[in-house]
Amino acid sequence: MLNKIFSIAAVLLVLTVVSCKDEVLPKPSGFLRLDYPEAKYVNFENNCPFAFQINEAAVIKGEKDCGFAITYPKMKATIYLTYKPVNNNIENLLRDAQKLTYEHVIKADDILEQPYLNPQKKVYGMFYQVNGNAATNSQFYVTDSTRHFITGSVYFYAKPNFDSVMPAASYIKNDMQRLMETLKWK
Repeated sequence: MLNKIFSIAAVLLVLTVVSCKDEVLPKPSGFLRLDYPEAKYVNFENNCPFAFQINEAAVIKGEKDCGFAITYPKMKATIYLTYKPVNNNIENLLRDAQKLTYEHVIKADDILEQPYLNPQKKVYGMFYQVNGNAATNSQFYVTDSTRHFITGSVYFYAKPNFDSVMPAASYIKNDMQRLMETLKWK
């Protein structure tokens, strides 16, 4: 009887040693890979007092008073452009644009300001990159200081989670900067 127990134990020991050759390793964390097409820009012009370049992957929808919604259906995001004429109210328009950006300071980790000056085209403004879980990741305003004022901001149709929307936010941020840099007044 004792021999049977030793035999069974020996067989189990041999099977255990032989069957556990490979070390068990946990799987590495996976990362979502989001690839977006290379941006190709086209000129956008209508009867509004300004024109600019837009990513051909975006869909632009006109609203009243030369305001636009530039949508990115695959990214579930929209850039909202608002146009306002300047009527001796440039200080109020600037204050409102800056106030809109800094309302996100509660959720933002950081707000980076990038001034934009193009004296040849008479386009002056500020681009804001809002880092963190804020409702908007990028905003800007541009003006000629005497007649025209435009604000723009991007919103995603998802709960703000900077890590999740970062690739799309970066892609759209580049489009917003291109819009600013190519804007011209008529």
